[in-house]
Amino acid sequence: MSRTSAADRLRLIGALVGLSLSLGACMQTSTEVVTATVPDDYRHRHPIAIQEGNQSIAVFVGQGRGGLTSQQRTDVAGLARSWQREGTGVIVSSVPVNTPNARAAADAYREIREVLAASGVPSRAITMQPYHPENPHQFAAIRISYPKIAAVAGPCGLWPEDLGPNIMDPEYNENRHYYNFGCATQRNLAAMIDNPADLEQPRSETAAYTPRRSAAFEKYRKGESTAITYPEADKAKLSDTGK
Repeated sequence: MSRTSAADRLRLIGALVGLSLSLGACMQTSTEVVTATVPDDYRHRHPIAIQEGNQSIAVFVGQGRGGLTSQQRTDVAGLARSWQREGTGVIVSSVPVNTPNARAAADAYREIREVLAASGVPSRAITMQPYHPENPHQFAAIRISYPKIAAVAGPCGLWPEDLGPNIMDPEYNENRHYYNFGCATQRNLAAMIDNPADLEQPRSETAAYTPRRSAAFEKYRKGESTAITYPEADKAKLSDTGK
C-alpha cells in the first residue's frame, strides 16, 4: 500500500472520530440547574404548606351580664358566615366553668347558639365544651372556634448559623442566602391567600352573570356605549372644576 493511500485512510478515520464526538456532545444531557451565584432558593427552604388550621374569636362576658352586646352578636354572625365558606368541622364553644362569670357565660352561650342557628349553622354543627381556666379568678372568655384549611409557612426567626465571617463554617464563602432569608415574605403571602386550594390548582370557571351580559349585548346591538354609569357618581366630587 502506498504512503498516499495510508495518509488518506488516516485522515478519513480522524474525520469519522471527530464526527462521532460531535454527535455525542449534541446528545449529552445535564440535570444540573444553574442559578447564577446563589445556589439555594428561599421558596424551597421555607415552603408554603397546606394544612388544617383553626379560626376562632373570643367573647368576653362580665359577671353581671348574661347576654351579648350588638358588636358581639355581629362577630358571632360573621364567624357563622365564614364557617359556611371555609369550615371543615363543627363549631366548638369553649365556655368557662367554676369562674366568677360562669353563670353569665352560660347564659351568653345560649344566645350565641341562637345567633349561629339564625345565621344558617345547623344545630348538629354546634357543640359546647366546658373548660377550667388555670387561674379561676382570671377574667375568662368564651372562645368560639372551628377548623379550616389554611396555608402556613415557617417558623421564622431561626438563625442556626452566624451571619458574619466564620472560619468554622465553610458555607460562608459559597455566597448562599442566610437561613432566615425570605421566611417572612413566605409567611405573609400564606396569610394573605384567600383560598389555599389556589396553590394546588386553578379554580373552575363559573357561569357568567346573565342579566349584565344581556344588557351589555343589547347596548352593543343598538350601537350604544356599554360602559356602566352610576347616577350618584357626581355626588362624591368635591367641586365642578374641569367640567
